[in-house]
Amino acid sequence: MKRKIKIKANLKERALNALRNVIDPEIGASILDLGLIYDLKVEKDSVNVLMTLTSISCPLGNYMIAEVENKLREAGFKNVVIKITFDPPWTLERMSKKLRKKLGI
Repeated sequence: MKRKIKIKANLKERALNALRNVIDPEIGASILDLGLIYDLKVEKDSVNVLMTLTSISCPLGNYMIAEVENKLREAGFKNVVIKITFDPPWTLERMSKKLRKKLGI
């Protein structure tokens, strides 16, 4: 049983590492530091992502979604499902403390 848990943890860490490489081009920070990832479920070669954008009218929304999918596929996930939600809406408080400090917030 412990091996299965460790394997799952490794898969989730691989997915998180891939998402750390998705950078919001307007802000220059990873989507993880921005707090745009609401949920992440990983199982073998599949990953389900529940994420948001900084606003409903985000001009780079399609780009961001494509980058999430590309980075996860590059990390070896064959089945990638991305769902976008605006509930709850994204706020500055979702950013990591480190990023808020860097941005002077």
